[in-house]
Amino acid sequence: MKSRTYVKCKIGYWELVEENGKITALDFIGELAEDEKEMTTNTNPILDKGKKQLEEYFNGRRQEFSLPIHLEGTAFQKRVWQALQEIPYGTTKSYQEVAENVGNKNSVRAVGGANNRNPISIIVPCHRVIGKDGTLVGYGGGLDVKAFLLKLEATR
Repeated sequence: MKSRTYVKCKIGYWELVEENGKITALDFIGELAEDEKEMTTNTNPILDKGKKQLEEYFNGRRQEFSLPIHLEGTAFQKRVWQALQEIPYGTTKSYQEVAENVGNKNSVRAVGGANNRNPISIIVPCHRVIGKDGTLVGYGGGLDVKAFLLKLEATR
């Protein structure tokens, strides 16, 4: 059974999802609808720990996460997601650099596709991947959210 909770930061809400004792999703959802604000969210030790760690991250007190996660995807996607987790807090890598890190310098578009399908944003830091020329490109939550996360990390 899936359980979920919501974490608020300056720019809106994030939905954190747990299933079978592991975090399976973290998505930016912006504002909650009125009926969602009144909804009671599930709670369990994993969600409580995840919520606490995300609040610490948003308040500049956490740079790494220690949560059990479960990622469903192809072998290539999983290699990309592992490479994302190796990008240090406060730094960025280009899609080209990530492609090289997963062993195929010609897989830039495929890296972009895997990044786009990352179900656990922030914890698997896809926001740290930028264009080869340093521009912000591609982020499921929107480029304004990506810019917010990068600025948050750059100021700590």
